Amino acid sequence: MIKTHNLKVHNSLSGEKETFVPIHKDSIGMYVCGPTVYSNVHLGNVRTFLSFDMIYRYLVHLGYKVRYVRNITDAGHLTDDGNVDNDRFVKQSRLEKLEPMEIVQKYTVDFHKVLETFNLLPPTIEPTATGHILEQIELAQKLIELGLAYEVNGSVYFDVVAYNQKGLNYGELSRRNIDDLINNTRDLDGQDEKRNPVDFALWKNASPAHIMRWGSPWGEGFPGWHLECTVMSTKYLGEFFDIHGGGMDLKFPHHECEIAQAKGANGQEPVKYWLHANMLTMNGQRMSKSTGNYILPMQLVSGENDFFEKPFHPGIVRFCFLQAHYRSVLDISNDAMLASEKGFNRLMDGIKNLDLIEGSNESSFDVQNWLKDCYAAMDDDFNTPILISHLFDAVRVINGAKAGTEKLRSEDIKVLKSSLNEFVFDVMGLKSDETSNGNNDKLDGTVQLLIKMRNQARADKNWALSDQIRDELAAIGIQLKDGKDGTEYSLN
Repeated sequence: MIKTHNLKVHNSLSGEKETFVPIHKDSIGMYVCGPTVYSNVHLGNVRTFLSFDMIYRYLVHLGYKVRYVRNITDAGHLTDDGNVDNDRFVKQSRLEKLEPMEIVQKYTVDFHKVLETFNLLPPTIEPTATGHILEQIELAQKLIELGLAYEVNGSVYFDVVAYNQKGLNYGELSRRNIDDLINNTRDLDGQDEKRNPVDFALWKNASPAHIMRWGSPWGEGFPGWHLECTVMSTKYLGEFFDIHGGGMDLKFPHHECEIAQAKGANGQEPVKYWLHANMLTMNGQRMSKSTGNYILPMQLVSGENDFFEKPFHPGIVRFCFLQAHYRSVLDISNDAMLASEKGFNRLMDGIKNLDLIEGSNESSFDVQNWLKDCYAAMDDDFNTPILISHLFDAVRVINGAKAGTEKLRSEDIKVLKSSLNEFVFDVMGLKSDETSNGNNDKLDGTVQLLIKMRNQARADKNWALSDQIRDELAAIGIQLKDGKDGTEYSLN
């Protein structure tokens, strides 16, 4: 059953927030551009995929049946349309002295491992470019027949000028003017093949040295980068589907080209809502291998880097990312991660403290109004920072109820428990150390033993030993808290 909500999303196509109305009442089709698997997935990519994982989770939480398609680009990703030697798979295979499909397998496995580490749900369909070569050839042929593409020397290019002459407006998503694009386009090798400098490759002729190649009506070659997403999105979601997502950097030219290919072939807009996640920076600067301001996702988790003073649990990294709106630039730093760690632990401690509260006859906190505020935040273009602020409002009341300064009725405690579990674990996809660490029972048993030893030392008035146990636990991030009900601990 669909939960009734007035969900609004920011549509990049219109540039405005729009009320989300799915094409089909109870189901949603969502396509997100996946990785190009020629190297390790970088942290900025993880932020993008995590953003759409959150969106996917919330739509499912609302009761929709979501077909989530995220592709794997394992062929045809050129750094430009002119030089086939810039095929990223070919370059990496030569660098690592591996077959191109060994490169694909190696980094696809890495991609899945990293996303699993950060608790991203798998898509419902994960198609590959190489698995849809025939469909890409068919689409290129159709565009040629429609007068929107042409073949030169075994390569096929999309004719942007012909497309615009039909009134179809190449540049509508990124708000670019075609005359400006033509004037500002750099001259590239192979550009003389094109009728217009803004035309883009649908199919490229393979040189004798090019390793990845397939047969086609125009000779042996390989698909252009943009073609695959149009083919796979429409194959699995139809010619008009609800949501297309990706990073802000894909808006032009990749998504612009997708729109042109689909509208040119099918005569209609392919997507109702275009959603774009913003970039990730580190220490106030763009992340880049060339500048050295760069870190891999697993290096942040392992602590094997020169930027952060300690390792950070994947749940803390995820929490940090969700503290910024998905359309905002997010800057990470050592201080930001430490602050996120404190906030994450405070949130998890608050949830655990719910089990320690006894219900009262009345409540000092309006739980139903709080719940409405939580949904209002998520319904406002998936505003996780505002949601998190409301979650901390609940934590403050929970901690107050435990200390006796707030009151909660038993039924309100039940609502808080179920709602916090839904928002924190189901929608935001967070995992506490306890839920992800198989050694938690051993850790808990060890700390409880030390607490007993400390209690005995205090009973024996051995204050030096008591303080030593407390201080050495604190030094490794385990904080003891003495209260009227005994001693508890938390992980800092």
